[in-house]
Amino acid sequence: MKYKVSQFKIFIQLFLINNFTILYLAAYFLSNHAMTFSEIKQILIDELGEDVVLKSDDTAMQPNLTVKSDEIAFVCALLKNHNRLYFDFLACLTGIDNGPEADTMEVVYHLNSIPYQHQFVLKTSVPRNNPTVPTVSSVWRTADWHEREAYDLVGIVFESHPDLRRILLPTDWIGHPLQKDYQEPDTYHGIVVKY
Repeated sequence: MKYKVSQFKIFIQLFLINNFTILYLAAYFLSNHAMTFSEIKQILIDELGEDVVLKSDDTAMQPNLTVKSDEIAFVCALLKNHNRLYFDFLACLTGIDNGPEADTMEVVYHLNSIPYQHQFVLKTSVPRNNPTVPTVSSVWRTADWHEREAYDLVGIVFESHPDLRRILLPTDWIGHPLQKDYQEPDTYHGIVVKY
């Protein structure tokens, strides 16, 4: 009998704790905790200094911050681990070739904080002749495949990536199809490519 009473007490305690946690989380999520772009930017400047920010565009449809490419992993780690930011979800990572005229490539990071319900767009730019950016796959595991896709299609190399190889195209494909000056081959292993 003593065993059943102690089991019952544990059940009641867990029930109350779980219900309290659910109520707390519901109240938390229903309240507006989303930070503004300016508030997030100010935290980054306070933590890392003004020199880490190269450009800020708060009038764009999606306000964004451009940071130095060699600092991107540090900035992303701060965005994820800071207790007021907690960007726990890398929704999208996009590689962009700005073409031979601009002679740059960009990586755009779309970040979300699920518990705080705020979003942030972070960018970095690299020279087209050496498109190398540090990986953020150690910050968000989803970056692994996002970075492989940017490498495969645009040709951006992510330093220290655990498995940087093509993800969509065959391993022996020549070139990167989303580069502005990409020349599509006529055939691939005897298969006509152009149509």
